[in-house]
Amino acid sequence: MNTVQKGRVRYIVFKEKDTWYAVGLEFNIVEYAEDPQIALFRLFEALKGYVESFRLIKGARSHTLNQKPEKEYEELWNKLRSGQSIKSPYQIDSFGEKNIKSLAIA
Repeated sequence: MNTVQKGRVRYIVFKEKDTWYAVGLEFNIVEYAEDPQIALFRLFEALKGYVESFRLIKGARSHTLNQKPEKEYEELWNKLRSGQSIKSPYQIDSFGEKNIKSLAIA
């Protein structure tokens, strides 16, 4: 279970048509750009703001940091992680995990 002090958020960066998308699965946040690195940068900035906002809200519920990802993204993540071939309209750039603690503003 994610908390402000520990946990992780999984991400996937993919291209659909002419646009790159970066998705933060546990927070259900999607950013986009014409370049995959810019989409990922925007995602990390959005995730950082999300965690910081959560930290500032007294009485915030932990489910905010532990949302159920969209089924399509969850299935895609599982295939990428296990090395399965992807039958998808998406061109995958990268995927990984980001430590929640690293998203906190110092």
